[in-house]
Amino acid sequence: MTAPTSPTSSLPGALSHLRVLDLSRVLAGPWCTQNLADLGADVIKIEKPGDGDDTRHWGPPFMPGADGQPTQEACYFAACNRNKRSVTVDMATPQGQALIRQLAEQSDVLVENFKTGGLARYGLDYASLSALNPRLIYCSVTGFGQTGPYAPRAGYDLLIQAMSGLMSITGQPEGQPGAGPLRVGVAVIDLFTGMYATSAILAALEARHRTGLGQHIDMALLDVAMAMLANQGAGFLNAGNIPQRQGNTHPSVVPYQDFPTQDGYMLLAIGNDGQFARFCEAVGVDWAQDARFASNSARVAHRQQLIPMMSELTCQRATAQWIALLEDKAVPCGPINHIGQAFDDPQVRARGLRLQQQRYPDGQLPEGQRVNQVDSTASPLRLSATPPTLRHAPPALGQHTEEVLRERLGLDAAGLQQLRQAGII
Repeated sequence: MTAPTSPTSSLPGALSHLRVLDLSRVLAGPWCTQNLADLGADVIKIEKPGDGDDTRHWGPPFMPGADGQPTQEACYFAACNRNKRSVTVDMATPQGQALIRQLAEQSDVLVENFKTGGLARYGLDYASLSALNPRLIYCSVTGFGQTGPYAPRAGYDLLIQAMSGLMSITGQPEGQPGAGPLRVGVAVIDLFTGMYATSAILAALEARHRTGLGQHIDMALLDVAMAMLANQGAGFLNAGNIPQRQGNTHPSVVPYQDFPTQDGYMLLAIGNDGQFARFCEAVGVDWAQDARFASNSARVAHRQQLIPMMSELTCQRATAQWIALLEDKAVPCGPINHIGQAFDDPQVRARGLRLQQQRYPDGQLPEGQRVNQVDSTASPLRLSATPPTLRHAPPALGQHTEEVLRERLGLDAAGLQQLRQAGII
């Protein structure tokens, strides 16, 4: 099975009846609105003329142009802006604010990630827009939320990873080479905030079915980061344990980590006693009958004895040999891939997780545009009757400005030209 490549789809998405106005930039907000867009919502992304979303410039790496040479358009933007239409409007001008208000009056959902209170001076805050459109669901994404002593502060993923304690439990343990707090390799707080925001919006839409009214959603990166501590947070709250960094090992499950092999490393994720017994049987050892290792709690207690024994054993075969040996034993085992290997994995390819889309299906690039094909990762949301749809590649800056303003606000060519000459769009 090959990756979907068509930029359009005739299937109606689950949210194809919804209009979303996206005033967010960078990652958390755009991740949320891409989820809604993948599910069919018509998402209008408002960007600053000439500059656009910050991530359009966050490179290298940069997108290759039609001639194969790098452009000045960063790859980052493609991660979270598929299926949206880009409209450039100067929000700092009264005329630009008026255009956005008109679009908000017609929208079901608005997502923004300005600093707390930042949109009030433009008349684009929740109080102002809900007065015009009481059905509007208005989602604010900030670092610290709308209340509390830190509410005015700007918040960034890395800062929140540090403040929440996430970095304190990520990285090699004290005394090991490379020990020290470590950030996660992608901006997980932004991404989780985008996912939580998606869930909150869907809940607010469901509530609107009953009440007829929208509401304000207050999403904070710090709130999400604290919730994401999950079992580690629960261990502190209920048992007073302050967890420490322990590399790739698990605080409560053994063996659940990377192991050296004859040609590199592999990952074993043995989560219960049955899996451990099957592992031992496959390799011809009697450790599952040893009282020190017979149960998971015993293996956790005797981790220091078991792991060296296993490491000595795993070095005797290559990674592929271990996977072949354990695959039909229902013992979770796999390679530690780099990203290129992951995208080339047969399962990833079979699931169509690499998307290839054309911004301009006719192949005719407008003057000044060099990028046409944009690749991204497919939505993991799989719905049998209303699957995610492919309609738009991550757009060029302002690609849909005139289309949307004609369609939504009824502006004619003369009106659009006047706005463009004034620098409003």
